[in-house]
Amino acid sequence: MSISPSAQERKKVTTLSLARKKAQGQPITMLTAYDYATALAIDRAEIDSILVGDSLGMVVLGYETTLPVTMKDMIHHCQAVARGARFALLVGDMPFMSYQASVDEAVRNAGRFLQEGGMDAVKLEGGRERLPAIEAIISAGIPVQGHLGLTPQSVHLLGGFRAQGKTATAARKLIEDALALQGAGCFSIVLETIPARLARFLSERLEIPTIGIGAGVGCDGQVLVTHDLLGLFDRFTPRFVKKYADLHAEMAQAFAAYKAEVEASIFPAEEHGIEMPEEEWEEFLEELK
Repeated sequence: MSISPSAQERKKVTTLSLARKKAQGQPITMLTAYDYATALAIDRAEIDSILVGDSLGMVVLGYETTLPVTMKDMIHHCQAVARGARFALLVGDMPFMSYQASVDEAVRNAGRFLQEGGMDAVKLEGGRERLPAIEAIISAGIPVQGHLGLTPQSVHLLGGFRAQGKTATAARKLIEDALALQGAGCFSIVLETIPARLARFLSERLEIPTIGIGAGVGCDGQVLVTHDLLGLFDRFTPRFVKKYADLHAEMAQAFAAYKAEVEASIFPAEEHGIEMPEEEWEEFLEELK
């Protein structure tokens, strides 16, 4: 008797799993996580991949950009996510200046994501200028996901969080960079905030999967920052985000209700307390006399 797919034991997602999905025309799903509980929930939803993104700098740590995020921050959050997710492909985002200064430092820091952080792969931003670091990291046996288009670590160079690849020249450069990353051995590429027709054009020409964020439906997969998807980050919401919930508002309501009940002596109620047997209480009072 054959076993239905739902009854089969779930397997760990790997870089080969993503390549297989692209070959079969099956969309790839990816979300960010920064803590154990979120990683556990995402893994239970059978999302293919979890990115421990340096976006934690903005949505968790409260920075204006991702630039202040350190390796210490990233390893700490990667460890928490790795404890919560058993099946998703785990990708650690290499923070600003963890791979730009030297190839040796890039390899050493990439290795920390696997050795200390429990990740399966790393992601880093940039095109052809990052090839020496990417090739060295891959040579060390560490899978690399590329990232092109709007690269937040270059926010000052780009003049802000602005869409990329909107001119013919910029589009050609992006395609050349993507082909170079593929040639260097990247297992996939994140395409962020580029024209949808360009993302589709590129996805059809690359052999490796593309993961879009603000790049339209033509990519091989999609990724969103979980705090944006859940409506947890209230400072701003990118136009390409679809909110599937508004948890920030629900949290605020819950906190206000808690405050009101405590101030009105409604909470804690009798059912929230712990009682001592009457005879023990009487004995306690007797001993005080």
